[in-house]
Amino acid sequence: MTQPTGSLTKLGRTGLTVSRLCLGTVNFGGRVDEPDARRLLDYAIERGINIVDTANMYGWRVHKGFTEELIGRWLADRPSMRDEIVLATKVGNPVTDGPNDQGLSARHIIAACDASLRRLGTDWIDLYQMHRADDAASWDEIWQAMDTLVAQGKIRYVGSSNFAGWRIAAAQEAAHRRQALGIVSEQCLYNLVTRHAELEVIPAAEAYGVGVFAWSPLHGGLLGGVIGKLAAGTAVKSAQGRAVPALEIHHDAIERYEAHCANIGRSPAEVGLAWTLARQGVTGVVIGPRTTDHIDDALRALANPLDEATTTTLESLFPPVGAGGQGPHAWLS
Repeated sequence: MTQPTGSLTKLGRTGLTVSRLCLGTVNFGGRVDEPDARRLLDYAIERGINIVDTANMYGWRVHKGFTEELIGRWLADRPSMRDEIVLATKVGNPVTDGPNDQGLSARHIIAACDASLRRLGTDWIDLYQMHRADDAASWDEIWQAMDTLVAQGKIRYVGSSNFAGWRIAAAQEAAHRRQALGIVSEQCLYNLVTRHAELEVIPAAEAYGVGVFAWSPLHGGLLGGVIGKLAAGTAVKSAQGRAVPALEIHHDAIERYEAHCANIGRSPAEVGLAWTLARQGVTGVVIGPRTTDHIDDALRALANPLDEATTTTLESLFPPVGAGGQGPHAWLS
């Protein structure tokens, strides 16, 4: 594998080396068929992306668990690849309608891990992430289950996703009481349009040595040239989901954003990704490509940081929450 300069980093306070671009697989199954998904996996790995991120409920457009099965088949055809990649999946969201087939109970965490291992066709998961918080499960219960899985060799590290800053702190303090490593990564929604993570999530992660991967760094395609694509009739992801209501709110800013990107000769996707990659406390971004062009945009963003003038322009188009910075300073003026 080749690694462009600056493409690798350590995950939080661990010794684990990960690429700053994380291959998200939420589109595999439904939006991207299996042959194309396999090509995207190969293309990304060949270009130095070493972390593959999925979840036990991904592939729901076919059936929940389909994406893990797809990755398992891909790995089965490439036996040596398992040692080359950092494989991440998630637990917590409902997999069936059963009352115990969701959440973060010890029963579900352990059973879901075994099911993910079977679908992925592997003996271990490098990064096992809590997909969402569960108010019904105590941290003593959660860490007991995670510690068991680590001791059994089924998982290497634990991460979180969509956690508030105070939950990251609570998780770490509970882990410290057990003399456990605790959370090593957090996946949060973060991009030019949605900057709430700057207030408390990223500061909490920094304070506890937790790596941060920003998911939806283009806000569902909103920052990927949506206006131009809609005009050309080529919009796919940006014509649905969170990008649709967001475009109504931010239309003028997005229009000026796309014009500025055209003026500097860079694609909107490349600019949006470069901005997020440069933010303090951000380990990397989770990209959800449907084409190899999407991967190329991300690679160019990583290789070509934004200049100060462009960063200043983006800050004026998409200002931070409140007065900017961390809470409580952001809302004190």
